[in-house]
Amino acid sequence: MAIPAGFWTLRRTAALLRPVARSGKALPRLLFFTDPARTLDIEAAAATLPVGAAIVFRAFGAADAEERGRALARFARARGLKLLVGADDRLAARIGADGVHLPERLAWRARAVRHRGTGWIVTAAAHSARAAMTALGDGADAVVVSAAFASASPSAGAPMGPTRLAALARQVGGPVYALGGINEQTARRLKDAGLAGLAAVDGLAPRT
Repeated sequence: MAIPAGFWTLRRTAALLRPVARSGKALPRLLFFTDPARTLDIEAAAATLPVGAAIVFRAFGAADAEERGRALARFARARGLKLLVGADDRLAARIGADGVHLPERLAWRARAVRHRGTGWIVTAAAHSARAAMTALGDGADAVVVSAAFASASPSAGAPMGPTRLAALARQVGGPVYALGGINEQTARRLKDAGLAGLAAVDGLAPRT
């Protein structure tokens, strides 16, 4: 499997961002979002992530989610990575994950989820400044805002671009990650946007 073009640029750009801590927890500067339809080999992609980066495991109700999650938790610990579980705090607790990523519709649960696991990192999706501020007010450690750029994801909205994204980050006043269309060219355009980190699916997933 081949590492995607621009992977190392994305990594280097994330490393340039200012380290951010929230509630005494250091936040990863790079989030790798898995997708059952688009990420064929999670470990192959995660093996190239820098220490301290995070995998966001999105199982979407798969029957083997717990088995897969436990294997990923072991893999992440061995590699010095964090593991967040998408939407399912019960699964996160069972597999010993480092936190949870909530979709925007569940962001109101952030504070309760954060208290479920000691030291958990809880992030939430947001598609507007208002949603981002609400999620942070509801206890999320950080928000993942999309779509930063045009994306192949079927759920992606209209791209914001670096100028609007930087304005949103200033308005929100808390840790913001950019997701959507993050690749070699676009990552470079975000290094001065005031972000806590970058997030990607295809930009970090190896090709077959």
